[in-house]
Amino acid sequence: MLGVRLSKELDDRLKALAEKTNRSKSYYVKKAIEQFLDDQEDYLAALAVYEKKGRRYSAGDVEQLFDELKKDKVVP
Repeated sequence: MLGVRLSKELDDRLKALAEKTNRSKSYYVKKAIEQFLDDQEDYLAALAVYEKKGRRYSAGDVEQLFDELKKDKVVP
């Protein structure tokens, strides 16, 4: 369980979205955290590729290394 304090403005926006879509505020908080974690993991994978070789890579190169890192359980 995790408690999160939001500003009134952010809470109002979240509440309005939840009401308009018949979803819970928790649903949207969970989705936002999932997206943030996905983005950060992608960033760390790209950084690992860059640091490993010290050169620029294509998206395919990054994807291949990310798959290797997942296999080695470096990233989930």
